[in-house]
Amino acid sequence: MDYELFKSEVCQRVKSEGYAKFLFDVLSNDLISQYYNEKKYFECLYLLAMVDYQSRIHDVPLCNRYEKLRHCKLDRIIYPKSILALDALLPEENYKEIAVRESIPEFIRFNIVEAEVDNVA
Repeated sequence: MDYELFKSEVCQRVKSEGYAKFLFDVLSNDLISQYYNEKKYFECLYLLAMVDYQSRIHDVPLCNRYEKLRHCKLDRIIYPKSILALDALLPEENYKEIAVRESIPEFIRFNIVEAEVDNVA
């Protein structure tokens, strides 16, 4: 699956279901481990980042089942396609650097640049 589509679906799911149902479904079905076992590392880490982010902003304790995964990161930084396009058009503006600085901490620790998970249509 295209990573932009995956990101969009996860964000839509949080918005439509609400954070509590999202967290319950992801954690009770152990979707993070399923993606890891399928070697879908982007999906695994994106979902873990979203779980940790939602836990932080809603003051929910972190699930300690994924402590080992929290020390992993993707081999390269994954940027949104919009940032890659802007950077290609105007490289002197340093859009990639700005995007990394503005990224949500739970995502950037996995080398995933993400800043707008709550801003979905």
